[in-house]
Amino acid sequence: MRDNAMFLTLIRRELLANIMTFRFLVAIVVTLLLVVANTVVLIDDYERRLTSYNTAVQQHSQEVSSARTYSSLKIFLDRPPNPLSIFNAGLDRRLGNSINFRHTLVPTLWDTKSHSADNPFLNLFTSVDLILIFQVILSLLALLFAHDAIAGEREAGTLRLTMANPVSRPIILLAKYISAMACLILPILMSLLLVLILFSLSGSILLSGDDWLRIGGILLISIIYLSAFYLIGLLISVITRRAATALMLAMVIWSTLVLIYPSLSVFAVNRLWDTSSQLASAYREIEQIWEAFERDRIDFLRNDEIEGEDLNANIRYGGTVGTFHTSNPTTLMYSKAETRSIGIKPEAEPLMPHVKAYFQFTEPRRIRAAERTWQIRQKTLNQVHVRKADFAKNLMRFSPAAMYDFATEAWAGTDFHGIEDFITTVQQYRQTIIDYFFDKAAFSSRQWFAKDQGKVDWSDLPQFSYHRADVLIGAKRASGDIACLLLINIVLFMITFLIFVRQEV
Repeated sequence: MRDNAMFLTLIRRELLANIMTFRFLVAIVVTLLLVVANTVVLIDDYERRLTSYNTAVQQHSQEVSSARTYSSLKIFLDRPPNPLSIFNAGLDRRLGNSINFRHTLVPTLWDTKSHSADNPFLNLFTSVDLILIFQVILSLLALLFAHDAIAGEREAGTLRLTMANPVSRPIILLAKYISAMACLILPILMSLLLVLILFSLSGSILLSGDDWLRIGGILLISIIYLSAFYLIGLLISVITRRAATALMLAMVIWSTLVLIYPSLSVFAVNRLWDTSSQLASAYREIEQIWEAFERDRIDFLRNDEIEGEDLNANIRYGGTVGTFHTSNPTTLMYSKAETRSIGIKPEAEPLMPHVKAYFQFTEPRRIRAAERTWQIRQKTLNQVHVRKADFAKNLMRFSPAAMYDFATEAWAGTDFHGIEDFITTVQQYRQTIIDYFFDKAAFSSRQWFAKDQGKVDWSDLPQFSYHRADVLIGAKRASGDIACLLLINIVLFMITFLIFVRQEV
């Protein structure tokens, strides 16, 4: 009972000592000002991106409905902006948010484009998200709270006075930790409250149940992160004898872990990882695939019973006028594997079964060639960019600041996996469209290449639907970094405890 009373007394004393300091006041004011100012800018940026997304969806929908033939169908799909990118922008703004595909192209990350109506002036500020503010300002505040927690009291002689009372050393450490964490959590809670108020005032940000859970997860991860930095500072304070020395050492460690090391890791990997040979090899493999397709196509035409007929005089083109010959019917009908619609003169009708048979033969093979090409492109993408990025991220994970960034990024759904989910959904939708073509017998249809019988009816075209991964998947993706942060907390506390209980005051 007496120990509990002493424990509460120590917590109250430490709490008041931290709150009454000038550094705490400055940190609170600076954090709230940065959070409010930056949230206003980020909300404006989100609203711009949302407007741009809605405009792009409407425009691309009209482009689909205006396609006259099956072969001219070219679909653009758009990824909606993530409202939680205001907390951690991640890759939500940096990677393309629009992607197109055809039956002859399986889309990958390389095919994404951006339709965002960015404001160049605002772009100077929107790179600073809320997590970056917490990552820099509050980690610094944690070290400022911790650097003189033991060293300062030892230097002033108050630590010896405290230990003259019937209180154990573990209780002293625990009281300092609890009181400091209460002070560090306060600016986070105040910041989140102001952010949510600004969300409600904007009217454009609608949060789902999953989003609320994600915000709660971001709060939890932020507390774990700040705890790690406080324990780093506490360890420094335990092993040093002077508060000034502890402060200098804390600033060196903070600047290294938060500012220098993550940037240096990315720079080093980017300079040392050579990918030119892998790209050249991929290009050769892709050329071989399409050369094999071209041989099959030419073999088919050689066996055609009307080989050598010149159809140019009998066909009106909907695109640029040129030569159409049964020995090479894709000369005009395809430009980089993209079919052009044509008009048919009456005298060419007897030849149309041969044209239909040609497309019925080539298009399924063209689809298979495109899928084989995708396998090579995806493999190369993984080797050239994904593995490189993963290696850099693993190297950066020696910094708690980087782990905090990765964990909140995954939890918010703005990490690479979140972008990859969208591309995977697009690829599945492409297969749905190909199945739709087969169900309609589109490849052997006159409407595949000719527009003289009216526009294709797209009313039964399958609709695209995309939803972000649920919060459990986000938690799973963030679990590794969260576990590492927790482990760092445990290790730091144990080391600090073992050193403190054995050293002389």
